[in-house]
Amino acid sequence: MGRPQRRVVAKQTRLKEADEIRLLEAWIDAGKPLPGTKPPPPSESSAAADDDARANARKIIAKAAAGEYSEYGACTRFDELPLSQKTKDALRKARYTEMSEIQRAALPHALCGRDVLGAAKTGSGKTLAFVIPVIEKLYRERWGPEDGVGCIILSPTNDLAGQIWDVFRKVGKFHSFSGGAIVKRTGIKEEKERINSLNIIVCTPGRLVQHFDETPNFDCSNLQMLVLDEADQMLHRDFQFQVDAIISQIPKVRQTLLFSATQTKSIKDLARVSLKNPEYVSVHEQASTATPDNLEQCAMIVPLEQKLNMLWSFIKRHLKSKILVFLSSVKQVKFVYEIFKKLRPGVPLKCMHGRMKYEVQQAIVAEFNESTSVLFSTDIFARGLDIGNVDWVVQVDCPESIALYIHRVGRTARYNRKGKSLIFLCPEEERMLEKLKATESKIPIRSRKPKVEKLEQISQNIAAVLVKFPNLQQLGKRAFVTYLKSVYLQRDKEVFDLSRFSAESFAAYASSLGLPVTPKIRFVSHKKNVSKKDMEDTDVKQMQKNRKVIEINPQVNREMLADDGPDDDILKPKMPNADANIYDGIEDVLYPKMPSRDTNTESEKFEELAIRPSKKKKLKINMHRPLGTRVKYDDEGNAIDPLASLAEEVGSDDVIHKDKISQRYAEMLREMQEDDKEDKAQHKKSLHEKKLQKKMKLKRKRQEETDDVSEDSGSESDRGRNTASKGKKKYFNNSDEDDNGTKDGDLLAQQEALALKLLGQMHG
Repeated sequence: MGRPQRRVVAKQTRLKEADEIRLLEAWIDAGKPLPGTKPPPPSESSAAADDDARANARKIIAKAAAGEYSEYGACTRFDELPLSQKTKDALRKARYTEMSEIQRAALPHALCGRDVLGAAKTGSGKTLAFVIPVIEKLYRERWGPEDGVGCIILSPTNDLAGQIWDVFRKVGKFHSFSGGAIVKRTGIKEEKERINSLNIIVCTPGRLVQHFDETPNFDCSNLQMLVLDEADQMLHRDFQFQVDAIISQIPKVRQTLLFSATQTKSIKDLARVSLKNPEYVSVHEQASTATPDNLEQCAMIVPLEQKLNMLWSFIKRHLKSKILVFLSSVKQVKFVYEIFKKLRPGVPLKCMHGRMKYEVQQAIVAEFNESTSVLFSTDIFARGLDIGNVDWVVQVDCPESIALYIHRVGRTARYNRKGKSLIFLCPEEERMLEKLKATESKIPIRSRKPKVEKLEQISQNIAAVLVKFPNLQQLGKRAFVTYLKSVYLQRDKEVFDLSRFSAESFAAYASSLGLPVTPKIRFVSHKKNVSKKDMEDTDVKQMQKNRKVIEINPQVNREMLADDGPDDDILKPKMPNADANIYDGIEDVLYPKMPSRDTNTESEKFEELAIRPSKKKKLKINMHRPLGTRVKYDDEGNAIDPLASLAEEVGSDDVIHKDKISQRYAEMLREMQEDDKEDKAQHKKSLHEKKLQKKMKLKRKRQEETDDVSEDSGSESDRGRNTASKGKKKYFNNSDEDDNGTKDGDLLAQQEALALKLLGQMHG
């Protein structure tokens, strides 16, 4: 095909797209649903044969082309909506035909440009409910690479961002938009070079804020849409500062979509993202359950020291099932994974947490999706990720809230598939079971008693593994401490209260981990008859200890505080990096314990603690010691408080005098220069003395050799004279004398006489 023909084809394509866009805009404007309306229940036509449904869709499109626009608020199929042909072809190729409940309710409002606040059960298809409006919005606006960023989708984790982008690639396969998921697998330098040319950006808030701060000319002034997935968590304290920073950098006139399984209704949170008359779409609000209908849920009351035994026994009896196990901290995940791997239960084992690289996480998710195995994970896996055919979700550690429980169990029973869940609760956490069974929670969970006779005891086996692999013993100690810390830092003290646990239960739990000695717990004290006021004071002191950390970074989460590095202090939190994987720490949100008192009392307590000196251990103060009686008075004769007088003396003048400091620096520099001169002179003198000593030593040696030669030359033998003459230089100067006092001229005459005598003998 020649260049002119290509130009003709391109022009025809542009004209065809323009006609299609005019048709879609007219159709959307004429058939948009009324604000606040919800779609009616599916009619019988939705259950008709596939051929009839396609014929009905073709009739609807034909009527729209003829100018007879129908309302699309009651549609049940994607091809009945006012979508571009490219989007419909991509949906058909990806085998998306029938809409789910959340899609039927949200798409009509989103397509006509309204802000949407969507809530639906996990696994109900929320991702497609905002992917389609984004693609259609940019298509109708004729968006291109030169237009810059048109849509931003914010996700709490890198894994979820990658999953969302995969859906974008399927639905936008035949479109020409540029886009990408900004995650840790790509370097920040490569992203800076290409981010300005992307039309669709899927990322975490931390990574986007980093580009706002570091990428030159990064511009989002033409942004058309903002999407927040898992919006309840995105608007919570986890991402408060990042989301606020992003909102301040993007236009206020835009379309905003918020989706989550447990949607927030806080007016304050919604006002932060500048929603304009949002449509609240909650398709399962009137449902009898808040969890998937095909999910069977059970709970067991298991003592803390029996949890690992129960988990091992459960895995051994479900070797052919795909099991997802949730634990509260990274150290627990690592320890349980390593121990069970050494004990070999007979099924492949995997582990996943936020400290892993993104590529490793993706590989683990892919392997777990394809094969039957057991995956130990923190709450990084709790939200959004779509894994097919998960048979069991086992929660070894209690979730911090009902919402987190719903997200955890939502990893199974997705898209009308069946699934089961099991949660282990300590007797001290039985209050959580009551909350789950409450009517307002809408969670059909039933209690089951563990079969003690079938419980396998593996504590001795774990202890043997720790003896064989000493490095795991330290990991076991960290797992023990981080679990107790995660419980201690929970906010819901009706469920999580370490004071209910006894020292014996801690020792038994440590023994169940194979530890020979119970590790020290710095934040827990077992005192008898401790009053409620003392407990509150302890909480305030602990909160004051963590106060500086929270002021530096409010995004401190449960995994960060409950899981530090191997060489870090126990109470020292990990700080998140600014990249996309801000969820490397944000797996399950947890904040320090707040005492249940009013604000005034709390602030007074902080002031009191700030003045009162901290008491050290083994420090005894004699309360009956004599006190000082010195009193100071001012000029008017009034007594002055000692602290006030001290403050007056200290604060009367500036503590730092810049002139004195500069003068002192100049004096120090002058002294250093003088010392340097003295050192150089001393060094020079020392070198001169060494050189002189060496010269004198050489001179003495030569003098000794000269004396020896002189003694030998005094001998009457010719041999002695020859030897002496060899070792001594001769100077033929009449004015000089040799060492024997003989003139050079006399010596020459003697030599001539000797030569004549020898010649005479030869002739004779």
